Amino acid sequence: MSWCSEEESGATMEMPEMIVTANKIEEDVQDVPQSITVIDDEVLKEKEIKDVTGIISEIPNMNYTSSYAGQVNFRGLSTSLLTSNNPVVIYIDGVPSTNQYGYDASLVNAERVEVLRGPQGTLYGKDAIGGVIKVVTKEPVNQWHGSIGAGYGSYNDMEGSLNVSGSLIEDKLYLGLNGRYQQDDGWITNDYTGDDEFNKSSLYNLGSYLLYTPTDRFTAKLTLSNDYSEIYGITGYGLPSGTRASEFDRDDAEHSSFDEDFVEETEAMAQSLHLKYEFDSVTLTSTTTHRDVETDGINDRDAQANTSYDGLIGFSATDSETWTEELRLSSNNTEGVRWVAGAYFDTEDIKKGPDGIQMSFSGNDYEMSYRSKTESETQALFGQIMIPFLDSFELTLGARYQRIDKEMDLDTYYGLVGASSDLIYSIQPDETWDVFLPKVALSYKLNDTWITYASVAKGYMPGGFNFYASSGSEEDISFGPEQSINYEIGAKAEFARARLAAAVFYMDIDGIQISKYDNEIDMWVTDNAGGAYSLGAELELTYFLTDSIELTAALGIIEAEYDDYDTGTVDYDGESISGTPSHTARIGLAYYHPNGIYARGDVRSLGEVPYYDSSNNEFDELDSYITADVKVGYRFEGYDIYAYCNNLTDEEYITSFQTASMKAVASYGDPRAFGIGACYNF
Repeated sequence: MSWCSEEESGATMEMPEMIVTANKIEEDVQDVPQSITVIDDEVLKEKEIKDVTGIISEIPNMNYTSSYAGQVNFRGLSTSLLTSNNPVVIYIDGVPSTNQYGYDASLVNAERVEVLRGPQGTLYGKDAIGGVIKVVTKEPVNQWHGSIGAGYGSYNDMEGSLNVSGSLIEDKLYLGLNGRYQQDDGWITNDYTGDDEFNKSSLYNLGSYLLYTPTDRFTAKLTLSNDYSEIYGITGYGLPSGTRASEFDRDDAEHSSFDEDFVEETEAMAQSLHLKYEFDSVTLTSTTTHRDVETDGINDRDAQANTSYDGLIGFSATDSETWTEELRLSSNNTEGVRWVAGAYFDTEDIKKGPDGIQMSFSGNDYEMSYRSKTESETQALFGQIMIPFLDSFELTLGARYQRIDKEMDLDTYYGLVGASSDLIYSIQPDETWDVFLPKVALSYKLNDTWITYASVAKGYMPGGFNFYASSGSEEDISFGPEQSINYEIGAKAEFARARLAAAVFYMDIDGIQISKYDNEIDMWVTDNAGGAYSLGAELELTYFLTDSIELTAALGIIEAEYDDYDTGTVDYDGESISGTPSHTARIGLAYYHPNGIYARGDVRSLGEVPYYDSSNNEFDELDSYITADVKVGYRFEGYDIYAYCNNLTDEEYITSFQTASMKAVASYGDPRAFGIGACYNF
């Protein structure tokens, strides 16, 4: 599916200036001393990028897997399994999202997406240990305009979108409305029940805003959003514990057997109020946000049928509510010394439960159930200053001090399925973490074309508590923060027809959050591995070969290994960090004809991905793969009519692999799919 393109010709054949707000002030992307990928609205539409997973596929050394919930790996940093936090934070209209549940953002009204690579804790706070995906939405004008689109594709894939905005009071009050709906029947049949829509899904995104500009100096923007998704099944199947990934086959996944359903329902509601007043020399900004995410899910205990686990399920329910407030002062200078400083506060309440699993012993079915409430508060002061000197140099100095208070109330129950359960464990841990997050960058402008830079920044992900504990002390179920120091050297160049960015990085990682088995207390406990590192390089290129042909490419290569990883029973020092592809690569070629015909092809490659096989107590690798997408279309008089094919070669590839005591589960990328669509701009 696709949204409407608002340009008749599609591409600009000369490099336009690209303004970003990575440092929370407006700057040319070429002048910012860090790795940034910018995807504008035209590229989003041409490449069929509709959500965060599509964005991640464009970014060097970044990978996304979705099995039961979305997980991100970037430069060797992965989702924290114990906090469910991803190492890359999404920001849309100031609303942060990091939890793997509800980890998405609607792009219907996106002006551009800025992906800031590397630690961003100085300006963006906790959890931004890997980077930030910042969605910048479109600003309205007096004249009402917008787009409407629809499409249809393989597996009964249907989608519609709407985006409209304009003034209610000219030059004073503006309204914007946008929405998207999508559904498909999936490609897996559950032979056990005869359900040929086993992995069907549906979702909608609704958004609206009011923008009030009573004077040239004051702006107020209220944004509301409601996102909902209902996902059935999984895009794969299960086999007995100990089965390796190489023994799975996508043909078997297309006709699988499950005795219980998989259903995951997620609803996220968010509101933000953005106030800005421009004084003569500084701008004062206040951003207040609220986000509530509710998820409910059940799953087949072993992802198989006709086993001793038939009739047994896993289940989960989470309600996460977050309030944030940021007060910020920034200089109005566009040249010379520029700075930004502010204060940040947030509160987060996460209620989990009932969460649990069912199991069978001696002919009876039992249930372990966990109910917890985790409350956290964050206070922070931050600042950053950019100082040019000696004509061609610029020094960036940044720092953030933040304090995080977190406490949990956990109750664990155990009993027969269908009967009342007994409280077998209860604990109320409480912890506080203080951290200082510095950043230093130095850039040197060689000439009007080239700029080079070097930077050092500290990354941070807070610690927490194991909300699936059934025994142990407060120390046993607590884990500390994950921290990193990132060193980066890069260069950027902009020519009349080309834009180039390259970087090499080294990251020293301390305290990776892990689970390990403690023989002394006979239970799984939370802990931090001693350390790890990642070393890699990234390259991005946009080049107009002719006035009608555009080439885009990106490459990321990485070596990421554990320095100190002892599970309590096995030492994994020197093993590759789980979930980190050896490389990511993409290359695209687009053709635009003045009469409105266009075509593009995009090829992507993902290298071998290591994973931890807990059944065999060893690391293994998922195979590398290459996929190709193509699209052709015609634009005329505001219309865009197109056809596409995703996974043109019908590549069979595993996107995630999980092992446990009773199962091994492989999830696959979607098979080849065709589709058509049309949209109209007005």
